[in-house]
Amino acid sequence: MTTTTIPASASEHMETQLYRRITWRFVPLLMICFVFAYLDRVNISFAKLQMQSDLGFSDAVYGLGASIFFVGYFLFEVPSNMILHKVGPKRWIARIMVTWGIASAAMMFVTSETSFYVLRFLIGSLEAGFVPGALYFFTNWFPSARRGRINSLFMAAIAVCGIIGGPISGGIMKFTHGVSALHGWQWLFLLEGIPSILLGVVCYLVIDDRIEDAGWLKPEEKRLLIERIAAEPKSEAAHSFGEAIRQPATIVMSLIYLMLASGIYGLVFWMPQLIKSAGTDDTFIIGLISMVPYLCAGLGMILIGRNSDRTGERRWHLAACALMGAIGYAASAWFGSNTLILVVALSAAATGIIAGIGLFWILPPRVLSGAAAAAGIALINSVGQLGGIITPYMVGKIRDITGSAALGLYVVALECLVGAALLLWALPRRVYFKEPAQQ
Repeated sequence: MTTTTIPASASEHMETQLYRRITWRFVPLLMICFVFAYLDRVNISFAKLQMQSDLGFSDAVYGLGASIFFVGYFLFEVPSNMILHKVGPKRWIARIMVTWGIASAAMMFVTSETSFYVLRFLIGSLEAGFVPGALYFFTNWFPSARRGRINSLFMAAIAVCGIIGGPISGGIMKFTHGVSALHGWQWLFLLEGIPSILLGVVCYLVIDDRIEDAGWLKPEEKRLLIERIAAEPKSEAAHSFGEAIRQPATIVMSLIYLMLASGIYGLVFWMPQLIKSAGTDDTFIIGLISMVPYLCAGLGMILIGRNSDRTGERRWHLAACALMGAIGYAASAWFGSNTLILVVALSAAATGIIAGIGLFWILPPRVLSGAAAAAGIALINSVGQLGGIITPYMVGKIRDITGSAALGLYVVALECLVGAALLLWALPRRVYFKEPAQQ
């Protein structure tokens, strides 16, 4: 009896095509969800340009409102992802999106500092769990060697949000102001909250919790995928939440992500104001200018993610990204009155930080698995969100006191440098094993 062996090259091609199908099924949808998650999270940076004067909020009030979102996010992140691990991403991600969309749209009814703080806290509480839930979902479908580009594509949603969010937010505020006796910022919250509700329904219809649940895959395809996940290298992975929080690597990764997240929130909450302070007043033009750093970040993070996958190297790629963020923020502070140089500097900061965040999420599954991966990833992410509590309020307070955001930007640059140092020297060597190169 003669047996037919599929050539290795043909088998690799089939596997590549299979992962391409999976990528197209899940990643664009979750990217779009993340775009609106981020838009609903940070659109107050544009609403501020009208809302602040309409309601009489100071920079410190705005900064606290931006920050208080992350208090709710921090408190509910781990419980949310532990529930997701039990009920599955399909139901829980859909729930998250529908409820945060409703809360975000309700921001149009803000009339006082109290209602501003309460709704921002509520949005953070309801959104908690989406990002770590999606990242945990990817660990169930993609082996570690392929997750550099997958995580980078997913995190590119931050850049996409900046590219389309600026012009859309600025345009909504400019062209709807006064329609039906509503302010432009009220229309902004309403029109950007509704898509999240609709996307929650789509997630429920499209997402499959596990490879075994995918009716659109053939049995042999399911077996191959399950084998690939089972065969990926793990380094003394913790399996329970208790084990996860006792691992020094988990604590260090939480601190690293705190530094990186501080960098991204300095950007998303203050870039419109920095551009305005450099000499641009038109909200729509500010939105167009704010596209540029995110365009650079979107292109840069995909190229960096692919190169990291191609070489299998993570450590130096990550540290270089954090260093680029530090240089970008320092230059933004130094050249804050020159719009051209400011935009170049913000582009460097955005590219470094956003690309670094995408690559960073390859590391936790190397020491966490099962329930520990769900809860541990949420824990790391929630600690990182403390950067969202600290940075916006800090920059706003410094700006109130000094009349300039420069000192705050230098502090953010220092945080990025600390992140680079921790990446290079604080993590155990077992986290940095080099993966097989991917084409």
